[in-house]
Amino acid sequence: MPTVLRATALTDPILGHGEGPVWHDGGFRCVDMLAGDVVTLAGDGSVRRDHVGDVAAAFRPRVGGGWVVATEREFVLLDASMQVEWSSGALWSDPDIRFNEGGADPDGAFLCGSMAYDERSGVGTLYRLRPDRTVEVVEEGLTIPNGLAFADDGTALHVDTPTHRIDRITLAGGRTAGRRPVVTIEDGVGHPDGLTPDAAGGFWVALFTGGAVRHYTADGVLDAVVEVPASQTTACALGGTRLYVTTSSRDIDPDDEPLAGAVFVAEVSDVSPPGLPVRPYAG
Repeated sequence: MPTVLRATALTDPILGHGEGPVWHDGGFRCVDMLAGDVVTLAGDGSVRRDHVGDVAAAFRPRVGGGWVVATEREFVLLDASMQVEWSSGALWSDPDIRFNEGGADPDGAFLCGSMAYDERSGVGTLYRLRPDRTVEVVEEGLTIPNGLAFADDGTALHVDTPTHRIDRITLAGGRTAGRRPVVTIEDGVGHPDGLTPDAAGGFWVALFTGGAVRHYTADGVLDAVVEVPASQTTACALGGTRLYVTTSSRDIDPDDEPLAGAVFVAEVSDVSPPGLPVRPYAG
């Protein structure tokens, strides 16, 4: 049986739709996606919000300082003071499609997947922003691309949420060359959303509507569950041996779930190796 832990609230409910947490330089950041904000938690408990667009889907640090952000339909480079340095411009014209989740690969490129606001099937695309700031299509036909994390060998864990799977994907020539299911989430426990790898090849995955984050070993064995007192768990990040979890308060009555939209934390040193340093974008 997996070990069961319980997360506690690190913040008040500060997020409408929290996603994309990052532990970097000893600090925690995430996005309030549909508010278009990057949210930073300071050591004194204060919260800073930097508005970057109509949507703030995912972001990563840049090698030279600053950040790369996927907004609604653009890749944007920010300097260290969160000012726009460069933008790709809109990568598609359909206003009903937005970016959703992403991460950086070992070559220093930043990838992010798109999805329809109404979650209709098969219209999502995985894009790759190279370090030279050109953009290529990696994979089409996705629905809700989520949870992208790369290993040193260039393979990646990736979630297309409606499949209920965490897949291992391989890239070749800038395109997805294969998918191999690693874990399939059973019905009734939530939907796989954001994930974060650990130092031993395992990973934590948030279960949206499930109020939990699960840890799987590199072989796909479930060995730990962190219960979260908010059903819409969206994503997670390891800061050393502490697991940080973002949640969403969308369509939730605060009387039913007073902590929906909070950031949660759990000490997981007894059940999981520490996290890996977040991969930066090289452009």
